[in-house]
Amino acid sequence: MESLQPIKQRFEIIGNDPHLNRALEKAIRVAPTDISVLVTGESGVGKESIPKIIHHLSHRKHAKYIAVNCGAIPEGTIDSELFGHEKGSFTGATSARSGYFEVADSGTIFLDEVGELPLTTQVRLLRVLENGEFIRVGSSQVQKTDVRIVAATNLNMQQAINKGKFREDLFYRLSTIEINLPPLRERAGDIHLLFRKFASDFAQKYKMPPVKLSDNAVKALENYGFPGNIRQLRNIAEEISVVEEKRLISSEGLLQYLPAKGTNLPSVIDSKKSSSEFSSEREIMYKVLFDMRNDINDLKKLTLDLMQGGSVEKVKEESKKLIQKIYKEDAVDSEIEDQVEVVRLNEKYKDSDSYEFEETIDADESLSIQDKEIELIKKSLDRNKGKRKLAAKELGISERTLYRKIKHYDL
Repeated sequence: MESLQPIKQRFEIIGNDPHLNRALEKAIRVAPTDISVLVTGESGVGKESIPKIIHHLSHRKHAKYIAVNCGAIPEGTIDSELFGHEKGSFTGATSARSGYFEVADSGTIFLDEVGELPLTTQVRLLRVLENGEFIRVGSSQVQKTDVRIVAATNLNMQQAINKGKFREDLFYRLSTIEINLPPLRERAGDIHLLFRKFASDFAQKYKMPPVKLSDNAVKALENYGFPGNIRQLRNIAEEISVVEEKRLISSEGLLQYLPAKGTNLPSVIDSKKSSSEFSSEREIMYKVLFDMRNDINDLKKLTLDLMQGGSVEKVKEESKKLIQKIYKEDAVDSEIEDQVEVVRLNEKYKDSDSYEFEETIDADESLSIQDKEIELIKKSLDRNKGKRKLAAKELGISERTLYRKIKHYDL
């Protein structure tokens, strides 16, 4: 087995952290074999270095090495990219094309962000891992390939499996050997070494003296969490090298380039879904229809209350609240909204004594929900001097819904 230092120099790997050294040792040991390897670790830790080491220390080093970013290829074309296609197999396929697995025969393929592969592509990849067979898109002829696969991901694969986004059998075939690279925050002793290397590189690139850190600045740098890992540290070193006139950076000067914790990270979304969320469009439609039915039942209750001697003003107020509730969110498409049954408050309801709703109110009162809605819209527009945005806000509906109703009612 080759020693670590020559490997680090050859592949420009900096650091002496025990976890980093352990990952490199595993890569060196597994390189002479054809075992599939899965490289794990956070984004920006340098996972792309491991497959290069494995390829160049293997018997495949004279064959092709192809790195594929699975997350950057559109779902509709990734099968063609990986496995090739025949002429006329889809729109734009004007000629036959060899895929990466065919081109890299006898070599190594590095599948970066393998967790982003579509499920249909995962099935094809599993077949390659099991027996070295694949089929071009649009073809029925089985072809053979002898390819070493090294994959990498920054996802929690167990969570992806539990959610049905990644095949469990493929995961176990890819992760025969798993190599984990530690995040930069767990390699505090390597942070200043990396910064000095980056500062030296940028000094040569931009033809200027390299920046240096004071003792306090070094401590501040080592105590920072670096959510973006080595990639973030490199960007910081480049920014300081270009922007700062002074070549000795104090801790106060350094802190200006270290984002506050959490400010440069995407929002964390709770993986636990609430009971109101649905897993399919059909279930969402059922919920919409169920809510619509509840709204209609509420309208019927209002008419029944009025029929039994309730206050007209109270019913009018409750009707206004109900209309605002129905149109509060504009998430339902306008075509669906137009299918909502227009329930009129003058619908005849008979109680046990056969009294009709029409007989319990004044003839001058408008009993139509549509008429009430028109009346509310007109009053709101008058109060807001024709400003539709303010009127929509007052009514509790979106501007688009208000515009549609103004056009529909010819107001």
